[in-house]
Amino acid sequence: MVFDAAFVATVALILFLALIAYLKVPAMITKALDSRIKAIETELAEAERLRLEAKFLLEEYESKRQAATKEAEGIVAAAREEAFRLTGEAKTSLEALIARRTKAVEDKIAQAESQALAEVRSRSADVAVEAARVLLTKQMASKGDALVDQAIKDVSAKLN
Repeated sequence: MVFDAAFVATVALILFLALIAYLKVPAMITKALDSRIKAIETELAEAERLRLEAKFLLEEYESKRQAATKEAEGIVAAAREEAFRLTGEAKTSLEALIARRTKAVEDKIAQAESQALAEVRSRSADVAVEAARVLLTKQMASKGDALVDQAIKDVSAKLN
């Protein structure tokens, strides 16, 4: 019996398939594929969980960033208001200080004027007294007796 090549190839194929079935290669391949599918499903589930966690963290940080931005804007607004308030107080305080200093200077000027006026009057009175003394001394030296006689006549005329 002569076996042709097609028959030998067919028998070899059948024996190969039987050997594969006997060694349970399809079950091993199926098991390997199933474990690989489970590993991929686990990785996908983990990736989805991480994606959701990252999304949650992103939303949380975004809300924190917005809250921080609002808080910073509030702080800036409060600082601006405080600066305006302090500027107003400083301006008012400066105006009051200027008014007080102006009043004090005006008071000092008025006091110096009155003191100068008093000194001028005092000096004028001293000069007038000295001039009268000098004048009376000169007149008394030249016309003293006549003036005394005239004064006595005037006094006696007024008494009568």
